[in-house]
Amino acid sequence: MATFRDNPYGAFNFLVSLGGEQGDGAEGTIIGGFSEVGGLGTEVDYSEYRNGNERFNTVRKVPNTYSVDDVTLKRGLVGSPDLFEWVKGVREGTADPRQVRITMLDEAREPVVTFKLRNAQPKKYTGPTLTAQGGGEVAMEELSFTCEGVEYQ
Repeated sequence: MATFRDNPYGAFNFLVSLGGEQGDGAEGTIIGGFSEVGGLGTEVDYSEYRNGNERFNTVRKVPNTYSVDDVTLKRGLVGSPDLFEWVKGVREGTADPRQVRITMLDEAREPVVTFKLRNAQPKKYTGPTLTAQGGGEVAMEELSFTCEGVEYQ
């Protein structure tokens, strides 16, 4: 796993496992490579509190709940309907929370850190933008999902 070093790790080697029918997260069970992962973030909310006999004329900040940012995956359209089928199932009433894993790799493609997303569910699917002019761009699809927690391992 991650080892402290002087130079930061590059952000260009990573694996994404969507869990569910696609497997348990092993490298061989991933359908389609993703070119971008965005939104790995969390934010802690604070309540303000002050006793009447506080020495300082200011409030204390007491941590309470936290929220997790929506995560977005982007990949070239590879002819696999897996992302759209996940969204379709949820929009038709079938809850399908998954344990998504995003594993960052070092230059030798060895795992250095894994972000585990608890109970991820699709929120938005965006298909490719199609245009007859230009013609040199890759058809991309995008999936945004929400989750209940992020663990850093």
